[in-house]
Amino acid sequence: MKIALGVSGGIAAYKTAEIVRLLQDRGIRVQVVMTAAAQEFVRPLTFAALSGEKVITGMFGSDSGGEDGQANVESAIEHIAIAQTIDALVVAPATADVLARFAQGIANDFLSTLYLATTAPVVVAPAMNVNMWNHPATQANLEILRKRGVRIVEPGTGYLACGMTGAGRLAENEAVVGAVMEALGASQDLAGETVLVTAGPTREKIDPVRYLTNRSSGRMGHAIAEAALRRGARVLLVSGPTAIAAPGAAVVTPVETAEDMLAAVLKLLPQATVVIKTAAVADFRPKMASEQKIKRNGEMTLELEPTADILAEVARRKTTQIVVGFAAETENVLDNARKKLASKSLDAIVVNDVSREGVGFDSDRNAVTIISHSEVVEVPETSKWEVAQRVLDQVVKLRKRSGVAAR
Repeated sequence: MKIALGVSGGIAAYKTAEIVRLLQDRGIRVQVVMTAAAQEFVRPLTFAALSGEKVITGMFGSDSGGEDGQANVESAIEHIAIAQTIDALVVAPATADVLARFAQGIANDFLSTLYLATTAPVVVAPAMNVNMWNHPATQANLEILRKRGVRIVEPGTGYLACGMTGAGRLAENEAVVGAVMEALGASQDLAGETVLVTAGPTREKIDPVRYLTNRSSGRMGHAIAEAALRRGARVLLVSGPTAIAAPGAAVVTPVETAEDMLAAVLKLLPQATVVIKTAAVADFRPKMASEQKIKRNGEMTLELEPTADILAEVARRKTTQIVVGFAAETENVLDNARKKLASKSLDAIVVNDVSREGVGFDSDRNAVTIISHSEVVEVPETSKWEVAQRVLDQVVKLRKRSGVAAR
C-alpha cells in the first residue's frame, strides 16, 4: 500500500519526518511531495533518506527547468501517474494557503495538481497561526473540503512557534497516522499487541542437494503479517524458505527446518501477545541425512521420523498469549480441525480443504473456516488478504473475551 505525503511550508514540517517513520512501521510505502516553501524548512534529502523513495519537489523536475526537454515532459505528467497509484493523499502540515488552493481548485504546483488528479481518500492535518486558523476564510475552506469528503485532522491547542497560544498546532503524530490508517480502511485495533506469525514451508535435508518440503508459498502468513502491521501491531515473522518479500516493518527471522522454526518461535514467544501459526511445517524428516549426494543406483529407501509439534509446544508454554493454528485438511475437514483445537489447547483454528482446486497452496485465494470455542465463522473463497483480515477480526474478539489487556 502506498500514500503520497504532501509537506507544505510551515515550521511543523520537521514533525513530518516522524510521520513517515510511523507509517512505514505499519507497512505503508510513502512518497513525499514538497512545496517550494516546505523546502525552506526541511531539505528533500531528509525525506528521500527516510522514505527510500524519490521526493517530488516541483512540476518540472527541477526549479531551474533544466535542459532535458524529455525529462521535463515526464515530470509534468508525473502527477497523473502518482494519482493513479496511491491509496491515499495526506498533507501534513497543511497551511492556510494549501487549504485555500484545495478548496478553490487552484492547481499551480505539484501538490495542488495531485489533489485534483487523484480519486484516492484525502487527509489533511492543518497547522498555522491561531488567527489564521480562526479566520472566516480558512474555516469556510475547511467546510468546503469536509463536504467533499476530505478528512480533517483537527490541530491541537497550545504554545505556537509565532509566540501566541491557541489552536493551530499540528496534531500529534499518532493522531495523523491513525486518521491515515482509517482512510485506508485499517483500524488500529491491534495497537499494543505483538503478533508472532509463522509462514511458509520448512525443508528437511535428505542430502546436500535434496530435501523434503511441501507446496506452501508463504502467502497466507505474509498476508497476516502485513495486515497485523496495518492494524497497529508489532509483528515478529518467522518464515521458512519463500520467494515472497516480507513486510518491511516486520521483524523477520528466516528459518529452514522444523527444528530451526521451533527454536526461533520459542525464543520469541515471551515477547508475543498473539501467536498465529500459518507455517506448513514438514511432519517428517529423514532419520539420517547423507553428508554426500546420494547416487542414483536403483531404488532409494528413506527412513523418516516425526518432527517436533511446534503448535502443541507453543500451546503448552503459553501464558496469556492468544494462539491460533492453521490446519490443511483433505477429508473430515471440520472434525479433524475440532480435534486439533482441543488436543493442542488452541484459542482458535483456521482450517481449509486443500483438495479444492484454485485455493490454498500456491494460490492468491483461499476459503477457510475459523473455529473457536464459542463460534464458527465461514469465510467463502476470497483473497488471502481478506482471509487475513477475518482471522485478525477473530483475534480482536478473543482478546476482548479474555479480559487481558495487550502489553
